[in-house]
Amino acid sequence: MNEIKKIGILTSGGDCAGLNPVIRAVVHHATGNYGWQVLGISQATIGLMSTPPKVMHFASDKVDHLLTMGGTVLGTTNKGDPFAFPMADGTIRDRSADIIAGYYELELDALIGIGGDGSLAILRNLAQQGNLNLVGIPKTIDNDVGATEISIGFDTAVEIATEALDRLHFTASSHNRVMILEVMGRDAGHIALGAGIAGGADIILIPEIPYKIEKVCQKIIQRQQMDKHFCLVIVSEAVVSSSGDQLTQMMVDNQIRLGGIGNHLAQQITKYTEAETRVTVLGHIQRGGIPSATDRVLASAFGVAAVDLIAEGKFDHMVAWQNNQIISVPIAEAIKTYRNVDPQSTLIKTARGLGICLGD
Repeated sequence: MNEIKKIGILTSGGDCAGLNPVIRAVVHHATGNYGWQVLGISQATIGLMSTPPKVMHFASDKVDHLLTMGGTVLGTTNKGDPFAFPMADGTIRDRSADIIAGYYELELDALIGIGGDGSLAILRNLAQQGNLNLVGIPKTIDNDVGATEISIGFDTAVEIATEALDRLHFTASSHNRVMILEVMGRDAGHIALGAGIAGGADIILIPEIPYKIEKVCQKIIQRQQMDKHFCLVIVSEAVVSSSGDQLTQMMVDNQIRLGGIGNHLAQQITKYTEAETRVTVLGHIQRGGIPSATDRVLASAFGVAAVDLIAEGKFDHMVAWQNNQIISVPIAEAIKTYRNVDPQSTLIKTARGLGICLGD
């Protein structure tokens, strides 16, 4: 513990609410209770590969405003694998040695990396290659990091999706429409399931439970027969089409991204039920905004715990939330398994008990 003098912290992958509260907690605990210096690495690993490395200097009396800020003051990136980094001339180069050199140029004694499973895998490979002292903190709105029951950013994303359903409910009932809300969820349906229950959705479609369009339409028709001529549908972007195809969109930067299931469902529903149907794609709104109280508390607990792991010399570990407490697990174990929705989980049983159609 006495050998630690300076640590770094970076945020990697997609942004989400709760990242800035983590930074605040790390700075308060590391500087106030251990007397360490904290350097924030700008733009994730890109900041370390820069010459000189791009950093922010943090002091405990300058970070309190971060508690309620969305996004990350450090910046982040989810592009450019450092082991195959795209250069300006169009070539691909391994920049891992440059990142490792940046760590040592800053004379860091340890590095806290906040990211999802992909980012943590890359950071761990860098740490193994360069003998870096790494501690991980899980963040992802998809809530799919295997070793933790909840990740930073998930709760806020669910709150935002729930509010969207609340607002769509009034328009749906006013115009007798089927309103479809398409939410994020790369491979997991946690956001759709949580928000669907909280927001009173009539139909929830997630990738873990195959659906039949006939079942979906049957639910809508049943409501019409009960003189309920509107319906709320929430669907995860990773849900496949009725024919089993993964729906994607080609973006202007030539990246292929998930999207389109909402519009596909709207066409099918209108075809079979003649219901007037509208689609809302929530998109990156789920990532932004003020972090929820739960995300602020979780971020604070994770930040403090990560600093304590450094003090204990317990590197190559990630902090995690299990059974209402903070634990630590080896990063390799933490990202080895993928946390999707268990079709037999309590929330699935809850949805069925409420009469929500899951499409099966």
